[in-house]
Amino acid sequence: MRGEVIHYDQDHDYGYVDGVDGKRYIFSRGDLTQDMTIARGMLVEFTPDDGTAHEIVAAKSSASSPNGTPEQSDQTVGSRQPRPMGLWAYFLRAFGDDYRNFAGRASRKEFWAFYLWLYIIVGALFGFGILLNLAINGFRDSPGTSIGYIPGLLFVLAAILPSIAVVVRRLHDAGLTGWLVLLCYAPALGAVAAIIIGLLPSQPGQNRWGSMPAKVRFQRSS
Repeated sequence: MRGEVIHYDQDHDYGYVDGVDGKRYIFSRGDLTQDMTIARGMLVEFTPDDGTAHEIVAAKSSASSPNGTPEQSDQTVGSRQPRPMGLWAYFLRAFGDDYRNFAGRASRKEFWAFYLWLYIIVGALFGFGILLNLAINGFRDSPGTSIGYIPGLLFVLAAILPSIAVVVRRLHDAGLTGWLVLLCYAPALGAVAAIIIGLLPSQPGQNRWGSMPAKVRFQRSS
């Protein structure tokens, strides 16, 4: 399918392509079939798969745009290695652009990066809330206001959907149905289920939810 790149974030290694079918597809550098520099407005050919673009190649075109301006014939202006994504970048992507993405795959690194920063931020917000409450109460032991907990509670509420989404994508990455996310909310089993899901190895190659996330190592047994 033919499409146009409308966004690519090299630091976070994700982008979007608008296909000629009117749908938007997400992709990462691992979905490219050749080393090339991605730029907004670039014409590409790709294979669509459940909201994800795979096997992306640059599309050469000498046609003119609707306003009469010739389009660039080739926008692969050289090879450039992307900077590796850090834990904070994975968290931002999962909490931001992928907060309702239940169709793709998430590596173990993305899963643990999300929950590491999630608990750090929650702990910091509630720690701040305790200090704020003590300050408002004049550092007395008597019960007083609990207004300091509001930022932490709001953040927890905002994190519910992206936290479910990242577990679903982690299950997809292991080749399992996303409905197993319900195990994480089972009494007495939730924490254990979440740890096991986070440790599951990635399914090599491509499965029904897309290709293996970039930077994932797979060792074949001899």
